[in-house]
Amino acid sequence: MSAVGIDLGNDTCYVAVARAGGLEAITNDYSQRATPSYVAFGPTCRDLGTSAKNKTVTNLKNTIFNFKRLIGKRYNDPAVQNEVSYLPYVTRELPNGSIGVEVSYLGNTDVFTIQQITAMLLTKLKDITEVACKGKITDCVISVPVFFSDAERRAMLDICKIANLNVLRLLNETTAVALAYGFYQRDLSDSKPKKVVFVDIGYSAIQASLVEFYQGSLKVVCSTWQSNSGGRDIDNYLVRYFCEEFKTKYNLNVYSNNRAVTRLLQECEKLKKQLSANPQVLPLNIECFMDDKDVSSSMGRDKLEELCGDMFAKVEVVLNKLLRETYLSPKDINSVELVGGTTRIPAIKNIIKRIFGFEPSTTLNLDEAVARGCALQAAMLSPAVKVRDFLITDVQPYTIKLVWNISKNERGDIEAFPKRHPVPFSKLLTFFRKEDFALNAFFLGDSEILIGSFIIKNVNQLPTGESAKVVVKLRIDINGIFHVCSAFIADKDSKENMNLDQRSEDLLDLKPKNPAMSPESAVNEEKKNFFSLKKHKKTPQEIELQIDSKVPQLSETEIKTLMETEMKMIHHDISEEKRINAKNSVEEYVYDMRSRLLDELNQYVEKQEQDNILNKLNQTEEWIYEDGQDQNEDIYKGKLSEMMSLINPVFNRKQGYEQRWSVLIDFQNALAEAKNILKAYFSGDEHYSHVEVKDMEQVQRIIDENENWLKLQFKSLEELKTNSNQTIPIEVLMAQKEKLKEEIIPLINKPKPEGEACNTTEGQATQ
Repeated sequence: MSAVGIDLGNDTCYVAVARAGGLEAITNDYSQRATPSYVAFGPTCRDLGTSAKNKTVTNLKNTIFNFKRLIGKRYNDPAVQNEVSYLPYVTRELPNGSIGVEVSYLGNTDVFTIQQITAMLLTKLKDITEVACKGKITDCVISVPVFFSDAERRAMLDICKIANLNVLRLLNETTAVALAYGFYQRDLSDSKPKKVVFVDIGYSAIQASLVEFYQGSLKVVCSTWQSNSGGRDIDNYLVRYFCEEFKTKYNLNVYSNNRAVTRLLQECEKLKKQLSANPQVLPLNIECFMDDKDVSSSMGRDKLEELCGDMFAKVEVVLNKLLRETYLSPKDINSVELVGGTTRIPAIKNIIKRIFGFEPSTTLNLDEAVARGCALQAAMLSPAVKVRDFLITDVQPYTIKLVWNISKNERGDIEAFPKRHPVPFSKLLTFFRKEDFALNAFFLGDSEILIGSFIIKNVNQLPTGESAKVVVKLRIDINGIFHVCSAFIADKDSKENMNLDQRSEDLLDLKPKNPAMSPESAVNEEKKNFFSLKKHKKTPQEIELQIDSKVPQLSETEIKTLMETEMKMIHHDISEEKRINAKNSVEEYVYDMRSRLLDELNQYVEKQEQDNILNKLNQTEEWIYEDGQDQNEDIYKGKLSEMMSLINPVFNRKQGYEQRWSVLIDFQNALAEAKNILKAYFSGDEHYSHVEVKDMEQVQRIIDENENWLKLQFKSLEELKTNSNQTIPIEVLMAQKEKLKEEIIPLINKPKPEGEACNTTEGQATQ
């Protein structure tokens, strides 16, 4: 068994597994560790991952990429509108306000949701993992950007359900990197934390987190980010530069041709990587770029840094903000660790060195660190892999505000969870109400974003006419998702029910893989104690209330429908490959059966039957080479089934004849055991002394009947010809043996009457 961690990137994905052999990133069907985040649709099937990216230029409008940034967002979101303006494929607003992608698939125009598109990619990653692990995979930990909102995280859970994946945890990307780093550190202290800044600059985002490490645990202190900047901005700066140059130099309007833009983008990405390793001026050449013209140019590292100054400035802003919000100076930081492909650019390393005063470290695998951290977390949450525990305390990236209708002298809103609050965490709020009321939750980031509405139902005033005391439980779970978990009417004078055991709840949420470890034992292992609430104990006066949650998440019915759609597409994707395999299977079956009919099956088939089968095999061989070359998979399968229907009876005859002896011998042994028990009873064995005589007489009758029946079966088997069908199927013989046990065992294993002295040795075996 393996614990799987998935780094779902905007441009590329990585999958790591933790298993008995250690921790490793697995390769895909192209022997590459990186699987492009591309999904393409064609006239006969889909292409996922590497094959989809390879066909981008020839199938541009039906190749979907850069869709991670659209997960969980509304179509009218300004950020979405800015994003789709750069995409070559067609997007549209769906009736529910979400984002749809219009493609040509199997000759028809179809619209798929972003959740479906992402689930298709996850299905591919799941398939890659199952091939590498040689078994089915369902449990996994998936990374998400630290700035993902509640709606985006809920959408990720929906996506995983569509892909038939069970997510043990959504783990923030920088937290996954921190786990991959801290898990192997041997110089950590119990009291003095090691402060490390992790800088993750990927294809489309800049993230930085300050993490404190203790022996056996880590605590995320603060995270900052720039959610719309990354390596792709550098690519776009280069594209714009060369478009202007080619317009002047070759009189080409590159923007008028999407395929030309895509080809130029791919070349600029290669040039960016080359300039990160080579300071000298490097060439850029593209043959037959546009209008049958070849284009060429060049660029040096200095020019690249000049063009991308705005993007580099954003990196500096993110890092300075991190220091400012944590009230730390660079001298308080022990180390700065880099991950993400864009951190390979020397200019970014120089910025980090200038801010912190020392060289950043690149000890982690820049590309695979997130996936490895996810795999480690999956191993800790899974009972299938043995690994030591490492406690993680994450933080809430946004302030969560709760708003409700004002009653009496209550405030109408509260900051339920401030920014940088520890996660997971639970809180209890008390309201005094005479009727149903609603709680509206909001994220407070750059703007106020609605998380959801939670209606507390079945609230009634007390018989005295006073307001009922309603206690509402709020929680941010390990996925970073906000919930109104429960609500109940409490005893108005009760105070102790306002507390809950936060630590025990967190341990249950994290599902420790060692079931023998009590919550209290696990709590004692915590190196930092952030919670001190007492366990909440319900009283008989408490009345559970219904909560109607309205959050941006798919219903179970919708998820089931999308799962069925995905399964249909998966089946169709592999049908073309199966067609060739089916043809080869028919051909192989013809050659194999022709040989076996004349050899091992010869004694189990009559002459006429053998001639008929051989004739059918010869006809099929001619059909394969003459008329069967262009047939589809179903026809090949039908031809194979037709032949198997002729030959399988011969195999069944052979198998039944060989197994019949074994079954009858087992039956004979069962009778002998029963007879030994009967003999022991009549010899006065104290173990069976409580069994009544009539029961043992019944056992004797059953044995006699089955012995006579068994003799007939042995005689019938001796007279049976190997090429004849058996009159009694092997299943009947096996059923008769089971029937014997069912009739005898209850009689001989009848328990002794209560109160009867029994000196039988404990654990004595019974038949």
